[in-house]
Amino acid sequence: QVQLVESGGGLVQAGGSLRLSCAASGSGLRINAMGWYRQAPGRQRELVAAITRGGGTNYADSVKGRFTISRDNAKNTVYLQMNSLKPEDTAVYHCNADVVIWGSTALYWGQGTQVTVSS
Repeated sequence: QVQLVESGGGLVQAGGSLRLSCAASGSGLRINAMGWYRQAPGRQRELVAAITRGGGTNYADSVKGRFTISRDNAKNTVYLQMNSLKPEDTAVYHCNADVVIWGSTALYWGQGTQVTVSS
């Protein structure tokens, strides 16, 4: 059983910062790529940032220069540092992980954490 647990969301004023964390738990697992997605009301879920096991990163154009994704492989944890937040960043943020466990690969999702940016 693999679980992804997010934390760090909340309410912040425009221009402020938040740091999201997502920890994967389970025995015998190896995590390849990890990522953060977000979904605002009435909109489709969209990729925010992704990171490979080796540290290669990819960002949505809307967050480049403001958000930074990182990971700690020893802790099976991915982070999203969000700076210069804007009201349009308001959404539920979900992490995902491409997990290899006991020889099988599957994509897991966290339950989501709310980020609200006030103007």
